[in-house]
Amino acid sequence: MARRPQELNKRKLVFYVVVSTLLITFSFYAYQICYTANILVDKERGVFEIKRGATYRQVLKDLYDQGFINDAVSFGFLARLKGYDKVVHPGHFAFSPNMNNLQGIAVLMGNDQVPVRVTFNNIRLLAELGPRITKNTSVTPQEFDEAVDRFVKSNTEGFTKENILSMFIPNTYEVYFNITADELVERMHEEYVSFWNDERKSKAQALGLTPIEVNILASIVRAEASKEEEAPRIAGLYLNRLKRDIALQADPTLVFAVGDFTLKRVLNVHKEVDSPYNTYTHTGLPPGPINMPGILFIDAVLNAEQHNYIYMCAKEDFS
Repeated sequence: MARRPQELNKRKLVFYVVVSTLLITFSFYAYQICYTANILVDKERGVFEIKRGATYRQVLKDLYDQGFINDAVSFGFLARLKGYDKVVHPGHFAFSPNMNNLQGIAVLMGNDQVPVRVTFNNIRLLAELGPRITKNTSVTPQEFDEAVDRFVKSNTEGFTKENILSMFIPNTYEVYFNITADELVERMHEEYVSFWNDERKSKAQALGLTPIEVNILASIVRAEASKEEEAPRIAGLYLNRLKRDIALQADPTLVFAVGDFTLKRVLNVHKEVDSPYNTYTHTGLPPGPINMPGILFIDAVLNAEQHNYIYMCAKEDFS
């Protein structure tokens, strides 16, 4: 027996109502997932760190635990849909208040990172540099040291394990968190090349020194100068000694040779230490810097005071 037209119409109407309701509900939920604020809702701008080796699940957990996202389910669903679970990048990523999921995922997938700062100064030994220069990056001190070794072996600019510290100009630099060890060393080399412009190289050449040798002498001047304004005069004194082939006889080089940086007074016994850094028994410059001199001391050598001094004596106030 054929169904009555009225009953068929009712069934169609119910079907259309159900389908329309589902479509509206799905569309509304899809809109919410994509465009409703879900990141740093009513909060301030924040920087999210993803460590090297972090998995997608770990990133999602950290985003939620650290208060960057309110709804982890919607963010996670859309992130997988966009393929972010396959392209997790380490780094520092800046999120603005009230971003939606699409905007947040775009930040992470675009790898548009916030630079981090690396600062280093007041360093005596290369071993001290690694922990300082890698502090805000994903590079480990050991990876940095290994990258420095590779650079020393491959460079043609005269850098050695003894003088490589002279390549690092103390300052604050901006790099990306996910920079590699080799990239970090190369970045510092680029800064070195930029620092040693034509003017500075010309001044070094006029002194008969290479940039590396200027840095080595600057490290001695830095250790000797209790007042910065004395640096050009002290630099001039040591340059006079170098020109006349007189041993520098710089006490700070003996402290470095002995390896006891708590040493306050150099005695005659220290002058007998067998080391290329003993500037009492060896003429000329030591094989490497005894610290990391700042730009002021490098420029003090390049712009040394011209005089005839070859000796100096400290006053009671050590000036």
